Amino acid sequence: MEPNQYRVLLFYKYVSVPNAEEFAREHLAYCKELGVKGRILVASEGINGTLSGTFEQTEQYMRDLRANPLFADTVFKIDENEGHAFKKIFVRYKQELVTLRFDEEELDPNVISGTRLKPKDFYELLQREDVVVLDGRNGYEYDLGHFRGAIRPDVDSFREFPEWIRSNMNEFKDKPVLTYCTGGIRCEKLSGLLLKEGFREVYQLDGGIVTYGKDEDVKGRLFDGKCYVFDERISVKINHTEEDVVVGRCRHCGKPSDRYINCADDTCHLQHICCEECDSEHNGYCSEKCAVHDQMAG
Repeated sequence: MEPNQYRVLLFYKYVSVPNAEEFAREHLAYCKELGVKGRILVASEGINGTLSGTFEQTEQYMRDLRANPLFADTVFKIDENEGHAFKKIFVRYKQELVTLRFDEEELDPNVISGTRLKPKDFYELLQREDVVVLDGRNGYEYDLGHFRGAIRPDVDSFREFPEWIRSNMNEFKDKPVLTYCTGGIRCEKLSGLLLKEGFREVYQLDGGIVTYGKDEDVKGRLFDGKCYVFDERISVKINHTEEDVVVGRCRHCGKPSDRYINCADDTCHLQHICCEECDSEHNGYCSEKCAVHDQMAG
């Protein structure tokens, strides 16, 4: 790789962080000085981040974070990119890395979580007829791309999962359940939640979808569409075989599309799938209501 090329790092680590608020402030100052950009969350239960920078900047960041004994074994997923995937750097303290609003002590991933599966093992279990595959992301992420046969959760935020599981998953408590998410952090807690709710055999995809797509053995097989990511790339390719298909559907015409755009109405900004033709026809609005609202506001 050329020294001036950019990379995107995706990482997390569940570990007890003393004085997490102070650490977040210090880490923000460090990131600004280094010159990386992105979003990093710090909580008493660990760290979760996606950031971009040059080859040298990202190498330095990984060295420095791992130099801290708390994060010495942090796993980084690395993507090459043409430039920064973010405009700014945000480092924020939160009570939870992923907001579930469940008893924090009961769902400590270092105490209770599903069995981790490497991509090859996950791929093999995907092909069994007796398994249930649960997408651990939001519905709009599923709509852009998902594992074949996976259940689409009818949730708009992670905190809705406990109630949704109790209302929709009881019939599967005696079946093997495979869970997955983008990078693995959400399924650390989701798989633990399933075990707490009485599910007997629960697995999670180690490293998430992005790791699965980079595995040389499976090459993203059985993942249809693209993976939604929370940066300016919006989506990344996962299936690197001839099986790759488009599963997203344009909000307006229903044709296959994997283009996510933001609604042009500043009071909406709904991210929605929209083909190029409908983008031009509807001027970037997600609905007629938003188009009329913007015209009246103007």
